[in-house]
Amino acid sequence: MTEARDAFKNRCTNAACTLASCVGYTISRISFDAFPEEDSLEITLREGPWKPDVVLSLSNLHHVSVDKPPQTVGSSIDEISLIYLPVLPQPWPAGAADRVRRFDGLCELAWLRIVGPAEVNAVASIVTIYTAMSDDRASTVQNHLC
Repeated sequence: MTEARDAFKNRCTNAACTLASCVGYTISRISFDAFPEEDSLEITLREGPWKPDVVLSLSNLHHVSVDKPPQTVGSSIDEISLIYLPVLPQPWPAGAADRVRRFDGLCELAWLRIVGPAEVNAVASIVTIYTAMSDDRASTVQNHLC
């Protein structure tokens, strides 16, 4: 029962661990869709053929901001984090309340922060991380085939 209750918190913790290895990657694409039922934000991170691409998918958005200087091509990520935001009455970390107004009934959320020449802040209730196989690994035949 505790695992089910902590499922979103655990998902955020696991996603944060995956994203920690993405410092030095670059943002290759940001896609934002706004629909009445569900908004979504997808961010593709790339380091090169020796490391796997990572796609962050955030849905049911509560806040999105992107600050980018005119020249961001090839600019690497200095910091990246995914922070779990619990429901009331548990406290939020500093800065989170500046992005989303808290109220009774607000679900638990995740706050994505990317810091570098381009900065991204997003708060959402659905988080999915996709990790591709690196081009180097994909270019070799594995010892076992499907």
